[in-house]
Amino acid sequence: MQKITIAIDGFSSTGKSTVAKQLAKALGYVYVDSGAMYRAVTLFAMQNGFIDEKHFDSNKLIANLNTVEILFKFNNKLGFAEVFLNDKNVENEIRTLEVSQFVSQVSEISEVRRMLVKQQQQMGINKGVVMDGRDIGTVVFPEAELKIFMTASAETRAKRRFQELLEKGANVGYDEVLENVTSRDKIDTTREDSPLTKANDAIEIDNSYLSIEEQYKMLLELAEETISNKA
Repeated sequence: MQKITIAIDGFSSTGKSTVAKQLAKALGYVYVDSGAMYRAVTLFAMQNGFIDEKHFDSNKLIANLNTVEILFKFNNKLGFAEVFLNDKNVENEIRTLEVSQFVSQVSEISEVRRMLVKQQQQMGINKGVVMDGRDIGTVVFPEAELKIFMTASAETRAKRRFQELLEKGANVGYDEVLENVTSRDKIDTTREDSPLTKANDAIEIDNSYLSIEEQYKMLLELAEETISNKA
């Protein structure tokens, strides 16, 4: 069976990673969470004192990028790959609101984007990959056979993210999460290097009122149709 590349882009907290994992599992494809890679670099910057609420020394981060190693290691018990930063499992650490507050700033840096885009393109060189992020269909895989652009209202996305954080035991308020969502939207869509934008040939899906199952079935049908047409 012919393999394709599936690029899923969209705003934060639209469920890109959830549906991308489901698709990859159903198709027997490799799943790559590109956002997790930017989160890992952000965590690295935080751990080394390059970024906090008072300052951001992007020059020091750029100078130390050659010491950053990001790997995905499959966890058989969980059924998905976890993120490792310099040989340490950081899957939970990179999902905190603290990292979310700074990840869009780190993602603006051209040197960071170039390093990670190169790695992402290498991961998908043999196709059979589902990758989600902000610039997958526009920059990483502009020739992807199937491009999806996911969106939802900021309020809906904040509610989802707020519930997710509560379930993980985080001590956060809804207003704080909503502010983070809208702030990230502004940075992601207005940055100079690879801003979040819908590719001309991407299929836009507003999932504000779709369940996870409805969304999954919709995308699986699109993927199977695309694969069938390529055969």
